[in-house]
Amino acid sequence: MHTLARLTIGCLCFAASAAVAVDVLQRIEANNGNLVMEDIPPIPAEIVDSLNRYQNVRSGSFRDWTEDGTGVYISTRFGDVAQIHRVDMPGGARHQITFYNEPIGTVSRQPGGSKLTFTRDVGGSEFTQIYLLDPAAGSTVMLTDGESRNGATVWDRQGRQIAFQSTRRNGASNDIWIMDADDAGSAEMVLESQDGTWWGVAEFSASGSKLLLLNYVSIADSRVHVLDLDSGKAQLLAGGLADKSANFPIAFDDVHDGFWFITDQAGEFTQLAWQSMDSEAEPDIVTADISWNVDDAAISHDRSRLAFVVNENGRSRVYLLDTSTRQYASVDNLPTGLASGLAFSPDDRRLAMTLNTANTPSDTFVLELGAKPLDYGRLDRWTTSEVGGLDTAAFRSPELVHYPTFDTAGDAPRQIPAWVYKPPGEGPFPVVISIHGGPESQSRPRFSSTYQMWLDKLGVAVVLPNVRGSAGYGKSYLALDNGFNREDSVRDIGALLDWIGTQPDLDQERIAVFGGSYGGYMVLASAVHFSDRLKAAVDIVGISNFVTFLENTQDYRRDLRRVEYGDERDPAMRAHLEKISPLNNVGKMKIPMFIVQGQNDPRVPVTEAEQMVAALRKQGQAVWYMNALNEGHGYRKKENRDIYQQATVLFLLEHLIGEE
Repeated sequence: MHTLARLTIGCLCFAASAAVAVDVLQRIEANNGNLVMEDIPPIPAEIVDSLNRYQNVRSGSFRDWTEDGTGVYISTRFGDVAQIHRVDMPGGARHQITFYNEPIGTVSRQPGGSKLTFTRDVGGSEFTQIYLLDPAAGSTVMLTDGESRNGATVWDRQGRQIAFQSTRRNGASNDIWIMDADDAGSAEMVLESQDGTWWGVAEFSASGSKLLLLNYVSIADSRVHVLDLDSGKAQLLAGGLADKSANFPIAFDDVHDGFWFITDQAGEFTQLAWQSMDSEAEPDIVTADISWNVDDAAISHDRSRLAFVVNENGRSRVYLLDTSTRQYASVDNLPTGLASGLAFSPDDRRLAMTLNTANTPSDTFVLELGAKPLDYGRLDRWTTSEVGGLDTAAFRSPELVHYPTFDTAGDAPRQIPAWVYKPPGEGPFPVVISIHGGPESQSRPRFSSTYQMWLDKLGVAVVLPNVRGSAGYGKSYLALDNGFNREDSVRDIGALLDWIGTQPDLDQERIAVFGGSYGGYMVLASAVHFSDRLKAAVDIVGISNFVTFLENTQDYRRDLRRVEYGDERDPAMRAHLEKISPLNNVGKMKIPMFIVQGQNDPRVPVTEAEQMVAALRKQGQAVWYMNALNEGHGYRKKENRDIYQQATVLFLLEHLIGEE
């Protein structure tokens, strides 16, 4: 038996039975009344002490450059939540400049100036407000109305105005607004969303008279428009009903009267492209020879360079591109991992980014650039985040595997990619299957103190499948779980259970499922279909009934979700959604369940968790329930996250590891 399990199992059984004896439905409030726990035994001190170092890992993600380009702004946590800090040199001290009880969202510095805009909500509600911060004076002003949901903030190139998305008009529509940054009362709506879809601004034109816009309908249907602010007319440039495709704008090409964007019009994957502003023009695919998704891109201020990120089977590769010749080359001195948040310095001589590897948390790095667009030099690490005194060099790296599922792709069995973490030793190891959300997300080999904690303290293997519907493997794969095919992704979990049974170092008799949001639905659905093959399940902010979820999710996102899951107003689709919803199949769920929720969740409302807990208890099923009253779609506050992680370890110890 593993060390922590050996220390804990003995007191665990007594603690659990004592808790039940006191009151089966006991509610324990902790953290100043913010955390409600039901049927969760007291957490032994051994677990709290043993997990402490893993729960004190930090990160230092890049947010923007300072005005003179000699320093950077990052977000990091030196208390309970992440705040904005300034770092003035590689390895320099972190100077905290915001001090809130709620975490900071997006951050953007004023072009040609020193002021910052940032977003912040309350209690995870996601009704974010936009604030203007003067770092020199230390003063902050709220620019939005304090009630609607606001975000996606973009400065004009002169640093005078900001464009942003807001639900201010009716609480449901994602409209585009503009305001003078020094006059909140100047806010005016410049584009009215007619259909409930998501609109956002990519960039202002050089003159400030036009906006390059994204209209996001679904992950497979997004469109590029240009909005003339003088006439108020929006022109469709890419995508649309007649050309359903994914298109994401990057920037205007000021010289050649065109724009740069990412599109999947030419194949399975999203590619970097250029197109004339003429609405009848066809895209010029620039990265046609790269058979992976281009995920992100940034343009230099002088428009001579682009930097873009390619997702190569889950790992990132960064490229530089000469915009005049359209030649590009990879940057080969970056560590293997994930890259995000690319931004050129004000003088375009450096490129900042956030890098994350299996052995290092997200930190800020800066790449020195040469005189020519494809030239680059050394890579400097500006932040080295604390890892709780852990030896991260000893962390286990995941292995990429592929397992066959129930159907075919061409003439061969379809292969499902998955990342597998294994502890040292020969096994057979108990297994935790961790299922991502989205559903269009992708499990990638990023730094995870949680998985490493499970490997070390529980001795389990962790498997992260990218079932059908996951991003990163082409648009056909992405669409395989849509509509009436929803449960095919659950069948991919069944195929994974089969594969685990063929692995001599994995214990097919001790398997748990774990997941959040849509991954929470997958956990519940797996419990419906595979209770005879599972030992336990952890559902975090998961969908228990698609119909009640669609009816109760926030107005501003309901139509976006209907595109993915189906429209519950259609009788045939409603019947299908009711049929596959875990809540309506609760009688088939025969394994212990841990359900975790945030009271203020605008995406998957707390009622989804409450109705599942009630149904499980009605049939006498064991269920632990945790609800944070000051959180939303997941836990962002360390005080809550620590106890949730401790309780998860306790749950897995009791219901997955057990006594040997």
